[in-house]
Amino acid sequence: MAFFMLKLSGPRPSFPGDASGEELAAMAEHSVYWKSKAEDRLAIAVGPVFDPAGPFGMAIVDCADPAAARLLADDDPVIRAGLGFGYDIFPIPSLILRQA
Repeated sequence: MAFFMLKLSGPRPSFPGDASGEELAAMAEHSVYWKSKAEDRLAIAVGPVFDPAGPFGMAIVDCADPAAARLLADDDPVIRAGLGFGYDIFPIPSLILRQA
């Protein structure tokens, strides 16, 4: 197991407050995508973060390696749509998980 945090940045600092119809449609597909990754047990947690410096999305994923985490990020519909979203990927060297 290798854990990574994927940080999704919006296309501009004012997003999502001024999201276009096209961006909202891509975000709907983004939600479906990450729900499927959670069902596949690749995504541990996914959701928005309301940082005072600006909101962003985050996903904690369980992947074989950094390349697999990058593939998950690159296959996200908001990335494939080419609307200016971007992911930064950070390794998590140790993670305490609650028991099921």
